Amino acid sequence: MKKIFISLMLLIGMSTFAQEAGKVGELLRNEASVTEMKAPKLDIKNKTFDRNPGNQNRGMKNPNYQWNRNYGYAEVFLRIPEQGFFTVEIGDQMIANGSGKYRFFDLQSGRMPISIYENGFLVYRTSLMLRNNSRMVLDFFTNEGLYLLDSYPVQGQYGFNDWNDLWNNPYGNQSENGNHPGNIMDNTTFRQFSEMLQRNEKFDDGKLAFINQQMKSSMFTAVQIRDLVKSLSFDKNKLTLAKSMYLSCVDKNKYFVVYDSFDFENSKRELRAYISGL
Repeated sequence: MKKIFISLMLLIGMSTFAQEAGKVGELLRNEASVTEMKAPKLDIKNKTFDRNPGNQNRGMKNPNYQWNRNYGYAEVFLRIPEQGFFTVEIGDQMIANGSGKYRFFDLQSGRMPISIYENGFLVYRTSLMLRNNSRMVLDFFTNEGLYLLDSYPVQGQYGFNDWNDLWNNPYGNQSENGNHPGNIMDNTTFRQFSEMLQRNEKFDDGKLAFINQQMKSSMFTAVQIRDLVKSLSFDKNKLTLAKSMYLSCVDKNKYFVVYDSFDFENSKRELRAYISGL
């Protein structure tokens, strides 16, 4: 009972912190049905964007054909700060990448559908009301939804740094230099998490399960990962954890500190080989 109470209090504390951090904005309702979200994967390579291909051919044969200059000048900038490969479709435009930055230009004004796919599967769909010569700024989190942060007149700035202050930071976790967006476990929460891990899980199997559960909602620094790996007793388990947490590390350039967690050189070599093969 005490264990359940402590876990509940930690989750409540993290949730409260999340609600207080950042500018949340307006949460847009997910209009995708459960059936749609379980549908077969999106085939990006064979995706057809032209709603009427014959129009293009006729236009090329017509000497009077001209580009429709009134088609649209609306813009949408979307950030997805989570690790993963997402595809975003707005109207007849689609962007797929793992960088978490999606910038759409020359969109038609008016009501425009937006769909978000994770690894090819639909996870969110709603509609945006776009205005010409305006930029809409959005923030998406798989566990929370799509937030409309702001919409303002376009003044020619296409970079992200001009309006980074708009982004949500729902977990309240920035690195010391402020460069890491999103759900990084801050030092206070990590200390609570580590204390609970040591207090409630005495064996490696339990610790691995506890850490893996937290990895579903949190990112970690290399130093934090080193400390978690060190908490395990056996090198084979340390190696398993170090491999699985690599993709959840926000400062992979410092992952070398994790090697200090191992007792045997073979484990260090295997981790290096694993990372080199990614």
